Amino acid sequence: MRRTTVLLFIIFLQVVFVYIFLDRAEKKTVHIVRQWTVYKPKPQPPALKEKKPIERVGEKIVYAVTMGKVSLGQAVFTHLAPAQLNGKKVSLMTFETKLVRFRDLETVYSDSDSFLPLRVERRISSWPILEKITEDYDQEKFILTIRKNKGGKDAEFIVRKNSPIHNAIILPFYVRKMDNLGPGWQMTVNLPTRQFQIKLISIEEIKIPAGTFKAYRFESNPKRFEIWLSADERKIPLKIKGTGAFGYTLIMKEYSL
Repeated sequence: MRRTTVLLFIIFLQVVFVYIFLDRAEKKTVHIVRQWTVYKPKPQPPALKEKKPIERVGEKIVYAVTMGKVSLGQAVFTHLAPAQLNGKKVSLMTFETKLVRFRDLETVYSDSDSFLPLRVERRISSWPILEKITEDYDQEKFILTIRKNKGGKDAEFIVRKNSPIHNAIILPFYVRKMDNLGPGWQMTVNLPTRQFQIKLISIEEIKIPAGTFKAYRFESNPKRFEIWLSADERKIPLKIKGTGAFGYTLIMKEYSL
């Protein structure tokens, strides 16, 4: 009897191994050719870790830019095909803002796994002045090198931090890679000029020109801005609101992928 029990236990372990590693994707019941064995696996708990970002190549988000009830213009986020930077394949995005007599085009190269910025090329046209800015991020040494050319004059600045450096423009998109979000979740944001916390305050319904969405609402501490991301797999940045004296708001009006 003891020998039979051991044999059945070995067979059980073999069934578990075969099911998990060969048949897990199909999520079907495994029927073993033994009249005494019909096995269904226990559901696996979700992994409590960051999710590798999904490459949403071709994604385009159009935002209305407002200040209070005044329309200022629009901003467009575009996720382009991966590019090469210093011999490494990286993610490539652009964020272009067009207001009256003002245009700001940012081209952002970021790490495909961490979504941390590696290089930002910025071209700002505020008639009649043209300014070019290049930001190079060394995320291993936590050093940011900023080079500016404005009115024909060059300048260079070095920023040293004690942890990986984020970029304000792609911060909402950086948060998209996070998994298992829920009220109370928070993270530390390390921008070149300041450090603060962002916290998931609530999950609520939000109505914008592009439609009505269930959304995660984040706030910064100190309170400088609020961000709403769609509470689904896509985590689309739906609305970004500054809370300063000259607070601006970006509201999604078009989305395509």
